[in-house]
Amino acid sequence: MTCQEVIAKLEELSPVKYASDWDNVGLLAGRAEKTVNSLYIALDATDEVIDRCISQGADMILTHHPMIFSPLKSVTGDDFVGRRVIRLIKNDICLYAMHTNFDVMGMADACADALGLKKRSVLEVTYEDEISKEGFGRVGRLPRIMTLKELVMHVKECFSVEHVTVYGDLDQDVEFAAICPGSGKSMADSAIDAGADVYITGDIGHHDGIDMVARGLSVIDAGHYGIEKIFVPYLSEYLARELPQLRTISHPAKEPSVIL
Repeated sequence: MTCQEVIAKLEELSPVKYASDWDNVGLLAGRAEKTVNSLYIALDATDEVIDRCISQGADMILTHHPMIFSPLKSVTGDDFVGRRVIRLIKNDICLYAMHTNFDVMGMADACADALGLKKRSVLEVTYEDEISKEGFGRVGRLPRIMTLKELVMHVKECFSVEHVTVYGDLDQDVEFAAICPGSGKSMADSAIDAGADVYITGDIGHHDGIDMVARGLSVIDAGHYGIEKIFVPYLSEYLARELPQLRTISHPAKEPSVIL
């Protein structure tokens, strides 16, 4: 099959129309007409990912985060992004990113499913038509009322996270939860407006955390990578089901930072 045929199947799941205006999703490098027999799935197109893709003989890389985000004025070996682009082109490897379109159509419900959220709704609506409202994150009821400490253990188990940062009283009962994978600081107001007891996200700073608690919202920060790594197994399962003839390779799960 061609790269374009793979893209068509990916965009059935997460249409580009759901991506934010500021985002850069889609085919970022390579030829749409290239024959693709194997695809490498990762969260980011790092040097390690590109090395593994080349060594595995993969034809295409699928990532969540766009490798090319800010406009490139030149593509040279003097810049680390430029060097990556050169390697991809040199090795005839296509690179496709599905970022905020997947956040909206894929990631949000997958994370809510993992938590077992019931009677859920969209946390922050970014797209609306006559049929539905879609957007970032989800908010709903937990499987049962639990203490914040019990929810912490639930989150760590659901998302295979070793460490989290918690803001709030660990003995407090929580029932109504909001979740936004990745960096969700900007959606804290939406979680508060929705009446959530607790907000599960990543990249929460010290002052943001204590301010949210002061406004009645406990926070579980599972890190940017901690929850979003669900992208890799999710897309691997989706493509195995929808394109069984395509060989997929998953990048090993590994936290990009270390707590010492």
